[in-house]
Amino acid sequence: MTENTTTVPATIDLQDLGTVHRLGFGAMRIVGEGVWGEPADRDNAVHVLRRAVELGVDFIDTADAYGPDVSERLIAEALHPYPAGLRIATKVGFARTGPGQWIPLGRPEYLRQQAELSLRKLRVDALDLLQLHRIDPQVPAEEQFGTLRELQQEGKVRALGLSQVTVEQLAAAQDHFTVATVQNRYNLTDRSSQDVLDHAAEHGIGFIPWAPISAGELASPGGPVAAAAERLGVTTSQIVLAWLLRRSPVMMPIPGTASLEHLEENMGAAGIHLDDATYEELTAAG
Repeated sequence: MTENTTTVPATIDLQDLGTVHRLGFGAMRIVGEGVWGEPADRDNAVHVLRRAVELGVDFIDTADAYGPDVSERLIAEALHPYPAGLRIATKVGFARTGPGQWIPLGRPEYLRQQAELSLRKLRVDALDLLQLHRIDPQVPAEEQFGTLRELQQEGKVRALGLSQVTVEQLAAAQDHFTVATVQNRYNLTDRSSQDVLDHAAEHGIGFIPWAPISAGELASPGGPVAAAAERLGVTTSQIVLAWLLRRSPVMMPIPGTASLEHLEENMGAAGIHLDDATYEELTAAG
């Protein structure tokens, strides 16, 4: 395997949270279809969570809306009491009315209620990281930001973050609290949030790309991702995750899965070093 001439750090130091490995685990897919209800195999979901930690994962991302409530309860069932160094990030700001349905709800009383419930479900005295899942356009943004700041000031939350925001919204939130993370869609074929990634890098904010493995036709036989995977003797998923890790030192991919096989495959991406030529080829192809 060709050595990478660029050093890719394995960890990131998050503001108000501390140091975690940049390759984490997303806990959305461990629940039922449509991100609704219980998983088809609850024992398997618990096993996947425990195996993730065994493989070195120390950052798990979830949300009250996953299930709803199911993902957070499964995490507590599988991992509480939590091993030293494990950080669990959750999110509030979506109401769920059925499978596949997501409704922004950012009224201060709702955000506070959901944060309090997350404390109970995760069985903790303080949430490691609380992220605003979406900014509700029907509620003044400063009220939503203010509620998160109050929860942090009360000691119920250690660090705060945002999800799917613009640079302008991110900057506005920074007037209210220290933003530890921002979570936007970003992958090899969708870099529409490049400006948010650049802002995050400039300000030392962890950038959590959702849908990180999506590569479309680039991963099809004969495509550049497939060709790179064959050349390096790895999988296409590992290639795109390795590309993300090299893309920026603040990038924090959280590939999610309910499969033990895919979990182990994804975590293997941390040890893959893309040579300069492969990295540039993939960057140009996307």
